[in-house]
Amino acid sequence: MNQYEKAAIMGASPLQLVVMLYDGAIKFVRQGQAAMEQGRLYDQNEALQRAQRIVVELLSSLDMARGGEVAKNLFGLYTFCYNELIAANVEDNPRKLDQVIKVLNDLRESWTELEKKLRNTTPDAGGSHDISAAA
Repeated sequence: MNQYEKAAIMGASPLQLVVMLYDGAIKFVRQGQAAMEQGRLYDQNEALQRAQRIVVELLSSLDMARGGEVAKNLFGLYTFCYNELIAANVEDNPRKLDQVIKVLNDLRESWTELEKKLRNTTPDAGGSHDISAAA
């Protein structure tokens, strides 16, 4: 990882970190999908496994005790994405990845909107928010 990426991660708010995870997952799903369509099985597997690891990180960041219904819903969506990533990889089915990309894009957009709202309504929205309950 280069110095710029390290600095971006170190200076990011919790909400921005979640968005970065979505960005990474979407990037790797797209890479896996392209590799799959080109018959590059090794690259397909590597990219989709990287996406799976990011989804697992998102799953592990959920605080089910404090997150309530939001955490429960995110758990279901992340589990769906994880299972579809595996199925698409095993079945070499790039269309299964379309739905994963859609879910991740929709979630990313929601978190981006939340971050914007918090930034506009809170003087210290850069890093003091505890989103661990629903991340």
